[in-house]
Amino acid sequence: MNNAKTPNWSRRLLYFFLREEYREEIEGDLNETFEENLEQYSVKKARKIYNREVIKLIRPILTKKMSGTQKLNHYGMIQHNLRVAFRSYMRYKNTFLINLVGLASGLACTLLIYLWVQSELQVNQFHENGDRLYQVLANNSTSNGIRTDRATPGGLAEALAEELPEVELAVTETWTNTYTIAHGETNLKAVGQYVGKDYFKVFSYELLQGDKDEVLSEQRNILISDKLALRLFGTTSDVVGKIINFQQFRDYQVSGVFKSPPSSSTHQFDFIMTYEEFKELNSWVLNWKNNGPSTFVILSEGTDLEAFNLKIKDFIRSHNGEPNITPLATRYNDLYLHGKFENGISVGGRIANIRLFSVIAFFILGIACINFMNLSTARVSRRNKEIGVKKTVGANRSSLIFQFLSESLLMTTVSLVLALILVWLVLPEFNHITGKQLSLVFSGELILILIGTILFTGLMAGSYPALYLSAIRPIKVLKSQSASSKSQLWLRKSLVVVQFSISIILIVSVIVINNQIQFTQDKNIGFNKDNILYFEAEGQVELNMETFLQEVRNVPGVLKASSTAHSFVEGGYTGLTYNVKWDGKDPESSVGMEYMRVNYELIELLDFEITTGRSFSTDFKAEYNKVIFNETAIKLMGLNEPIGATINIGGRDTQIVGVVKDFHYKTFRQEVGPAYFVLKPDDTWLIMTKIAQGEEQETISRLNDLYAKFNPDFSLDYKFLDQDYEAQYQSEQRVATLSKYFSGIGIIISCLGLLGLASFSTEMRIKEIGIRKILGSSRFSIVRLITGEFTKIVLIAIVLALPISYLITSNWLDDFAYRIELSWWIFALAGVFAILTAWFTVSVQTIKASMINPAQCLRNE
Repeated sequence: MNNAKTPNWSRRLLYFFLREEYREEIEGDLNETFEENLEQYSVKKARKIYNREVIKLIRPILTKKMSGTQKLNHYGMIQHNLRVAFRSYMRYKNTFLINLVGLASGLACTLLIYLWVQSELQVNQFHENGDRLYQVLANNSTSNGIRTDRATPGGLAEALAEELPEVELAVTETWTNTYTIAHGETNLKAVGQYVGKDYFKVFSYELLQGDKDEVLSEQRNILISDKLALRLFGTTSDVVGKIINFQQFRDYQVSGVFKSPPSSSTHQFDFIMTYEEFKELNSWVLNWKNNGPSTFVILSEGTDLEAFNLKIKDFIRSHNGEPNITPLATRYNDLYLHGKFENGISVGGRIANIRLFSVIAFFILGIACINFMNLSTARVSRRNKEIGVKKTVGANRSSLIFQFLSESLLMTTVSLVLALILVWLVLPEFNHITGKQLSLVFSGELILILIGTILFTGLMAGSYPALYLSAIRPIKVLKSQSASSKSQLWLRKSLVVVQFSISIILIVSVIVINNQIQFTQDKNIGFNKDNILYFEAEGQVELNMETFLQEVRNVPGVLKASSTAHSFVEGGYTGLTYNVKWDGKDPESSVGMEYMRVNYELIELLDFEITTGRSFSTDFKAEYNKVIFNETAIKLMGLNEPIGATINIGGRDTQIVGVVKDFHYKTFRQEVGPAYFVLKPDDTWLIMTKIAQGEEQETISRLNDLYAKFNPDFSLDYKFLDQDYEAQYQSEQRVATLSKYFSGIGIIISCLGLLGLASFSTEMRIKEIGIRKILGSSRFSIVRLITGEFTKIVLIAIVLALPISYLITSNWLDDFAYRIELSWWIFALAGVFAILTAWFTVSVQTIKASMINPAQCLRNE
């Protein structure tokens, strides 16, 4: 009997598609037919007949199985597809791992950014009257355009409520500050502010004890948070009516307890006192020409905002005579994200960061999906016979599309599970970087988001492979012809170009952001912020300022000491006035100037550069009627010979004795404005000291002892000016840090995809490599051949990415009045880095391929 065997692939086809009960019957018939044909024909022809019969017999059975009513229902089809997917993953482990790591990393980044974006979007959105709650800003027309400030006249809220029927409620709020409060033997630091009597009607902070109509009705009332109540009294109940001492200055009675503001509130405070008390202690706030507090209003239902703003256009002018200050009501809920104004119009703010990171999330997820599409289509030659046989025996295109989409959705689901684990692991560090308190809580909304992510990512990543692979013509693959074509090869290269273009944009962005941050740290800001320690004067220190300063100057390690009412950084203690008049000033113009109350030696302590004239000195008399301006103010006033000129400030003639070089008392986002120093030691409360470098700890210890001598019940809470200066750019620093991490992940994902394609490319060209080596090609020439193809792809990506990256980074830098130049080397560095990264990535596979034995390459030929 002939020992010829039936064709292997036909038998495997039977085992693959048929259930056991059908398999035995059909296989028996086929074997019998094969034996008969062997007696009449050659082995080759008998096998050909056998193959034809297999196809004829399987087709009707497979058709019945796919009908869903007999042999295989839809559930069975899903089971089958999952089994095939699992086998494919196990067979091609490298491709599976690259896709898994890439998708999981991309999804983890996307989830982290989603949590952060949701947190940002929820800020200040909890107020019940949020749709009618507005903050009244002040648009100041200056020679440099319109400047929008949040500081308004102290009497604005009360006047709006009295004079305008559209205003249901209006309230004033001062800035927050850290104070010392005490009860009995307990002394501690807490953050507080002064507010108007309707504060709890305007804002939705929860009152735990007390009536919101009464808690701020008495001038000496104080409200504390539940957390502060626990610190002071050890309980949150029965604290109303108790007495709290404030700054060893005055006693106040607790009239209520409120729940600490949520983390989603921009206003964070431990206690509040009445605005009436603030007015008694700060008479300057009664002058309509002085700005400081913030103003908030609740407008009545149906009020047209545009008409209301038009109505209040001259409201401040009618009270203080300043023609160029226009109030502007802006929805309070929007200010956190849209708080940047140019020429009186909102032009963005933090919303730019949300858009930036949303785009980064889309880019990273897109890179991961491109990896999946690329590697899925690249390995088609490994599965083309499977697809060809399935189509030959009757599988329709829709069933194949369903199979490949199922594989894609399964991969996405597994990747999402891994991504959730990664998010859980890195969330504490992510919270540290962002300053948030994010948590992974599986709410109904998040579950829907996750399901939507699986569907979106799975369909996006698997759509092209499914449509492409399902369209393969079976006659080509069954004749051992490649199913790939130039169009598919071109598409895969195009996707790699897109990947690396995105990576290069991210690289350029990281370089620009970090250079701008470094620029803010390195640029001369006009004064010396290094080794400057400062703290607030409280208690006996405030009452005996000069005595304390003299003793501070005698402390070993203290080089200089003085006092001021200005912190010289944005967000600290500042001052703005419109009470400056000079000869030739247009009476219709309104000019706001930053005023800085200082003590003797403050200018020398901070090393302000005096360009003309002198500083304040005890060698001269009547220094309290002298003033020192910066260069911008002198230029604005048009004074060619400023020294000795007389300027009217607040109704009092003041003589200019000096001019200092412009300095940055705000961030680099704003141009340096006009400013001046006046000598008012009695109105200063910040003590600044310059301490010797290298002796910081010893000097601080000595200052603590001295402070305790004056204030036994107070703790010395000091700050360093250089640290506060850096904190001004905390938002940019966070953006820089996050962009580093996310860009790095995006580049790694791109490299993983490139590694997979390089592996596949060398595998497909292994016989070509063997022939080239036999013909005398060196290892270097083979490495250069394969690497050259990927180099061309990266070069195209560089050409496409650099113009886009220039536009993106230039737009980001537009937020800064003082910025770096976009030099050519930034883009060259990004391009070189991309090329080197690509070479390093593919070198592993190309060097390995160049070292292979030609005999192994051609052994099957």
